[in-house]
Amino acid sequence: MTRIVAGESAVPKRKRAIEAALAIVLVFLIAAGAVVASSISRNTAAEASIPAPTPAAELKLGYFGNLTHAPALVGVKQGIFARHLGNTKLSTETFNAGPAAIEALNAGAIDAAYIGPNPAINSFVKSEGESVSVIAGAAAGGAQLVVRPEITSAADLKGKTLASPQLGGTQDVALRAWLGSQGYKTNVDGSGDVSINPTENAQTLKLFQDGKLDGAWLPEPWASRLVLQAGAKVLVDEKDLWDGSLSGKAGEFPTTILIVNKKFAAAHPDTVKALLRGHVESVAWLNGAPAAEKTSVINGALQESAGAALPADVLDRALQTVVFTVDPLAGTYPKLLEDGVKAGTTKQADITGLFDLRALNEVTGTAERASAAGLGQD
Repeated sequence: MTRIVAGESAVPKRKRAIEAALAIVLVFLIAAGAVVASSISRNTAAEASIPAPTPAAELKLGYFGNLTHAPALVGVKQGIFARHLGNTKLSTETFNAGPAAIEALNAGAIDAAYIGPNPAINSFVKSEGESVSVIAGAAAGGAQLVVRPEITSAADLKGKTLASPQLGGTQDVALRAWLGSQGYKTNVDGSGDVSINPTENAQTLKLFQDGKLDGAWLPEPWASRLVLQAGAKVLVDEKDLWDGSLSGKAGEFPTTILIVNKKFAAAHPDTVKALLRGHVESVAWLNGAPAAEKTSVINGALQESAGAALPADVLDRALQTVVFTVDPLAGTYPKLLEDGVKAGTTKQADITGLFDLRALNEVTGTAERASAAGLGQD
């Protein structure tokens, strides 16, 4: 044991204490450094094990044989998508309505889809934000409630039977929300003050002609077909229900948008951006092509996807009701969600994160920048 005699300096003792403390700190730093190095090594190895994003070998795209899906019709028919996708193979599948397309998207049968906003919202809500991202708008407007000529007001609809393309689809939700605003109760099983029978568009036309339906809320060109080919009249033009306070554009509401499976987008961002380049070009073509050429291309595409071309008067009328735009009009989505909740086809939820418009805005540039309205990234 060290003994300090009276009068001996305390400096050596303090020096030894400081040296001991420094030794302890040095040991701690060496140990900490080893831990950090090990952590960095593990993280580096983990990152190295994650495949780098690459272009997809194939892009499976879904859309409908509707005029409101004309950006898809034109992009496929004119070879615009194929040109931008390069070595990525383009495969396509057509659907009648959004819920069926969402089911295919979630099952991996397709990777991206042109679709109405309400099925996209519903998928996002059910998956707690994991399923899809809205990456662009495609069409606004172009949906109407058309009815038999003897029906002159909402009051005449009690006890009547109406159709929509599919339960939970955008037109189905719009119809149920509007009927609710008129004091009618509807149920998803078809019962209520007004019966709603979700029906494929082509069958709706035939059933209306046969007197088995009193009306339908339809996208174009089906609304125009019932008016011009079956004697229906317009009771509600949906554009009259949107004053522009949510979209910033009076009369405009989203009818068709472009969505992508989130896992596919994360794995193949370059392929998604190539699809968007094709989409933006298709929309520009629709807004700039001579009328005769536009009519010819759209009709040719409808012939291939829907099985029949349209009479000139039907296509002309339908085109007057639709606006082609890459803006998804994100500000309208809280109301679309609210309408779905009231219709009983979705549940109340936070839809923040639904939009990812970064790639779209890179493609279009700042002059046409689309806003996510606080519901995602732009």
